[in-house]
Amino acid sequence: MVNKVLTFVKNWTLPISMLTGILIYIIYYVTPALHPFGATGYTFVTKAQPVLIFMMLFLQFNRVSPHDLKITWWHIILMLVQCVAFVALALVAAMMEMGFAKIIVECAMLCMICPTATAAGVVTGKLGGSVAHTMSYVVLINCAVSLLIPAIVPLVESNAHFTFIQSFWLILKKVFPLLIMPCITAWIIRYGFRKVQIFFMRYADMAFYFWSVGLMLALIVTTRQFIRRNMTLVDAVAIGLASFATCAFQFWIGRRVGRPYGHSESVTAGQACGQKNTMFMIWLGYTFLTPETSVAGGFYSIWHNLVNSYELYRARKKAEKEAA
Repeated sequence: MVNKVLTFVKNWTLPISMLTGILIYIIYYVTPALHPFGATGYTFVTKAQPVLIFMMLFLQFNRVSPHDLKITWWHIILMLVQCVAFVALALVAAMMEMGFAKIIVECAMLCMICPTATAAGVVTGKLGGSVAHTMSYVVLINCAVSLLIPAIVPLVESNAHFTFIQSFWLILKKVFPLLIMPCITAWIIRYGFRKVQIFFMRYADMAFYFWSVGLMLALIVTTRQFIRRNMTLVDAVAIGLASFATCAFQFWIGRRVGRPYGHSESVTAGQACGQKNTMFMIWLGYTFLTPETSVAGGFYSIWHNLVNSYELYRARKKAEKEAA
């Protein structure tokens, strides 16, 4: 019985993490006795997430040699797709009067330019893709975002109160500690402390479980974002559909662009383009645009993790069939 429960939890880690995160915030919200602890709990969540992301990326970079990080043609094509779509949507939004229609376009705009999730390599590896090529795209798209957001957002929001340098610095402060530092730390250990690197290699699969805990915390923040915005059902559905459409498109275009390079690269490109750093998207929304746009990041978090859960389910069933 215990083994069956453990197997079930292992097979359905992502949906369980998502539901747990949602339920934790709902229980807190409907229980007044817990409200005095809300600020402390939220501080813990926001402090714990960067630590989990650091450990997750460290374990991934620990498996990847610097020589493995190569730029392929599909990297260039997908980065152009994301950047061109973002600029085109931004120009449309810039010509619109302020209103809910403009907010929907801004939501789609953020969903298109949001960088790849730091956890993308975890799922990619489990699906038979290339962790190294995923990490290469993570670095590339984060560099593009650091330049494009500060340059384009002021055209969309005339009241944007950050200069290019200020915006660039804000984004860099978010990106550098959680992207570059795990990479540098892993490679210092790889070339300076080989036995330590071998030790951490044994626990490479722990990155998946760090991600599952991080996902639970992300859904706590996402649920909080939904409830605090007090949105109407129509508005929430519209933003949900916009984020779903961009999510479906990016997984599809990623797979399509990567297909000529083989099945492994198709999986890799699909994950690299479709799986997003939704916490970063939420932050981008309420920092540079309107608070409502940050809700798109919450919806996207649900969509791309449902896609991941389904893909992991299919991969598991295929492996079971081949082993039979």
